[in-house]
Amino acid sequence: MTTTDTTAAAPAFPAATILGYPRVGADRELKRAIESHWAGRTTADDLEASATELRARRRARLAELGLGRTDSSIPEDFSFYDQVLDAALTVGAVPARFGAAPSTRATEFLLARGDETNPPLEMTKWFDTNYHHLVPEISPDTAFHLARTELADRVREAAADGYVTRPVVVGPVTLLALSVAAQDAPEGFSPIDAIDRLVPVYVELLAALKQAGAEWVQLDEPGLVSDNLAVDRDVLVEIARRVYAELAAAPERPRLFVALSYGDSRAAAAAVGASGVEALSLDLVRGSLPDLSAVPSSVTVAGGVVDGRSIWRTDLGAALDRLEALGAAASGPVAVTTTTSLQHLPHDVTTEHLLDPELRSWLAFADQRVAEVLTLAAGVARGRESIAAEIGEAQDARTRRASALGVVDADVRARVAAVEEGDTRRVSADERDAAQRDALGLPLLPTTTIGSFPQTVEVRRARAANVRGDLADADYDALLRREVQRVIEVQEEVGLDVLVHGEPERNDMVQFFAEQLDGFSTTANGWVQSYGTRCTRPSILWGDVSRPAPMTVELTTYAASLTSKPVKGMLTGPVTILAWSFVRDDLPLAEVADQVALALRDEVADLEAAGIGIIQVDEPALRELLPLDEAAHEAYLAWSTRSFRLATSGVAPATQIHTHLCYSEFGTVITAIDHLDADVTSIEAARSRMEVVDDLARVGFSRGVGPGVYDIHSPRVPGEAEMTESVEAASTSVPLDKLWINPDCGLKTRGYAEVVPSLAVMVQAARKARAAVSQPA
Repeated sequence: MTTTDTTAAAPAFPAATILGYPRVGADRELKRAIESHWAGRTTADDLEASATELRARRRARLAELGLGRTDSSIPEDFSFYDQVLDAALTVGAVPARFGAAPSTRATEFLLARGDETNPPLEMTKWFDTNYHHLVPEISPDTAFHLARTELADRVREAAADGYVTRPVVVGPVTLLALSVAAQDAPEGFSPIDAIDRLVPVYVELLAALKQAGAEWVQLDEPGLVSDNLAVDRDVLVEIARRVYAELAAAPERPRLFVALSYGDSRAAAAAVGASGVEALSLDLVRGSLPDLSAVPSSVTVAGGVVDGRSIWRTDLGAALDRLEALGAAASGPVAVTTTTSLQHLPHDVTTEHLLDPELRSWLAFADQRVAEVLTLAAGVARGRESIAAEIGEAQDARTRRASALGVVDADVRARVAAVEEGDTRRVSADERDAAQRDALGLPLLPTTTIGSFPQTVEVRRARAANVRGDLADADYDALLRREVQRVIEVQEEVGLDVLVHGEPERNDMVQFFAEQLDGFSTTANGWVQSYGTRCTRPSILWGDVSRPAPMTVELTTYAASLTSKPVKGMLTGPVTILAWSFVRDDLPLAEVADQVALALRDEVADLEAAGIGIIQVDEPALRELLPLDEAAHEAYLAWSTRSFRLATSGVAPATQIHTHLCYSEFGTVITAIDHLDADVTSIEAARSRMEVVDDLARVGFSRGVGPGVYDIHSPRVPGEAEMTESVEAASTSVPLDKLWINPDCGLKTRGYAEVVPSLAVMVQAARKARAAVSQPA
């Protein structure tokens, strides 16, 4: 195996590095700084100062963990909101609908959040992760230019503290592959058509980074490993071959490192590796080792063998095997890296003092991943024997884990094995529809919400006090009941037709259930960024899953006792619970999904027995887990939809099953949505301008549909004309007797000052549409 030559005149690629690091801070410092600025409590200068301090702490921490201060092993990947938005603003891709807005911080937040007149950019999932990125809007008139120098400024900022860091930017091919055509773009235009106008701006950016002192630059090109984008993967790879040859020929630039993360690089590795770049990385956990025979010996190939998306300790022996195979396949130097950025992981497992120590010994968060990378790099450089102790320790942890109490539950395994096909089927949709109309008596275009209502400061403080033991359970329960009563009163005053209890008891739509299901544990500090300033604490699914007791029945039935209108039971579906947790890696996902589904099936049965006639089982992550390799789609969609049906098919025909999906491109899984066999599907549609409605019509979707008519992830209150337009757009593709009117998503992150007027406008738009139908032609 050839290792990186550190004596070469040109700066060698570091022998050990990571592709990125968590950005919001170990204590979510960036989140708090930004939200304080949005609230007007701090100035723009205060925000910039907080961000500068956080970046300095990140670099110092990575150096403390062992990455080199001056060898470009520390990535310069900080972002205030989103890396895709950063790249778009850097190249001046501000949509014309925002006017002549400069690429400032204020514009960054405007595009992310919108204002009174402009909806924000669409938001969708970053490949098959739970991170959400903003979607640039590109047209033939987009005037690409180098509009921002922030990345170069941060290189200089690091240099002032004695660091030589590696700036990170989304590559030009992926940037356009993730974009959509702007509203003013002509029919048939694809953003990738603009690649020849974009590349010169990247050339200019490279020169600016070189002048700032960058020796290497990392260009992230995960678009080249995905079959799930609007442009065919093979087409993107051919474009990348040409683009990177052009970038490599730039007269003034740092050395180019292209990261092919999140999946199987296949032909992309040879195309990019032979283009003139100096280094590339491969995901060797989710992808296989590609043919590297065309990659010159001058190119360093970094093996992504430490999983940037999993918290389970790396099997160091198996990882070193992969690196040795890579060394045999590559003709040039080999380095060690993570499969992806570590932005998908919490910071440090050693801070999780409430976790069982044995469980904690099985885990590796971001800081521990850095240590694993460094250990493996030592093994590459000095031989397997030099890290034999570390390999043995990792293997011992895996052995203890396999035999730990709760990892295997014979009763759970037997119940899963006994599932039959009939357990996943209901009577026909027509028969269910007739029974539900008789039972529910809902009006045309029924209005509802997705589930959660704003969580007030009082509720959050009370929950924290209850967890600490400072607030008695009885007092906490009384507060929750008062909040449920308030939510019911608000909904009745606004005039909604199907109500919810508001979920004040839930800290998170997955963690709430994880805390009550056997086989899960939760963290105290395991925050990861979901989008912008929104952070979540994914639960840890480590053992076989079962439900010891009912989880949602008490508050749901209490809410139902306060109103004569239907109240929905609210659950999170099995696929989403898996997608938004750190899931065990020792059992097939399909089997784990069935375990979770059976636990939820018990909860659905208890809700129905308690008189709840509408039960919503949310699956917003259905599209998220779709494998990037098209060959794996069919198997995934089969088990994922089956697990949903297993959770929901035990009810009577008159019980109406809802589901909710949001913030993904659903066109590729539209048939699978039909296979969920839910009676009503609510789905994000406002930011994407109702695109999904046309997809549903195309496949002949014949059950209830609630395309979101307003975007809740923006603080703006939509006007009646805007809401009415959305309702009318939905009604052109969905029959009126199947159409529901609802927001895009839950309302937890919003305030009542925004929610109440927005819902009032939504109800008014629905009533206006009903009146139009009832009027004689």
